[in-house]
Amino acid sequence: MTKRTGGCQCGAVRYEVTGEPLDTGYCHCSICRRLSGGPAQVYAEFPAEAVRYIKGAPSIYRSSEGAQRRFCPTCGSHLEFRDRDHPESISIEAMTLDRPGDLPPRRHIFEADRLPWFQVTDDLPRHARGED
Repeated sequence: MTKRTGGCQCGAVRYEVTGEPLDTGYCHCSICRRLSGGPAQVYAEFPAEAVRYIKGAPSIYRSSEGAQRRFCPTCGSHLEFRDRDHPESISIEAMTLDRPGDLPPRRHIFEADRLPWFQVTDDLPRHARGED
């Protein structure tokens, strides 16, 4: 079974994910944009049981009524997203993987929130919200 590792910028928090992702993509929602500091955030969703912290422990931030974000308490790197309505999965911030290029995005979500100046030229499926 494939194992991938990743972690925060300073190295205080490290994680391991096992197996293949359930989904990968770009999220254009305003919360992900603000937390990532970019025009979109890239995620890799895994079954919750496939994600394990192997060094340190992330802090938790409740970013909305139904969502939690986990981040490094030392450097602030955003590491994951958990949705209260879907506890069976965890979305890892794909750019925190040691080899993010191994998991290319498969779709765009919250396309309706995409910034007008951020031009997307790929042919990936686009969803106005999360799951249309």
